Amino acid sequence: MTEVELVATALATGAAAGLTDTSRGVVHDLHAVLKEAVRRRLSGGGDGVRGGYGVRVLYAYETDPDVWRTRLLQVLASGLEMDEEILGAAHAVLRAERRKGHITAVVG
Repeated sequence: MTEVELVATALATGAAAGLTDTSRGVVHDLHAVLKEAVRRRLSGGGDGVRGGYGVRVLYAYETDPDVWRTRLLQVLASGLEMDEEILGAAHAVLRAERRKGHITAVVG
């Protein structure tokens, strides 16, 4: 999985957890951190892909990942630097989701 795919997967995972988990737990909170880091990075550019368009794609992806996945991957791959903050936040979302899934399977 590339860094871009990792970030896109974490964004979709976190958005899905926020839609289904009314407790707004750890996954939702970590997703908010990731989304804000990506939004800040996208807001920094005004070259068409980044800037306003990139931020719109980020938010649209959250509402319908299946439709917007290709566009988000293009935006993320368009020179957006995947720094430690973004990659660390993406890994944290996926780790928390795995833990949550394991706990649900054990309890449920």
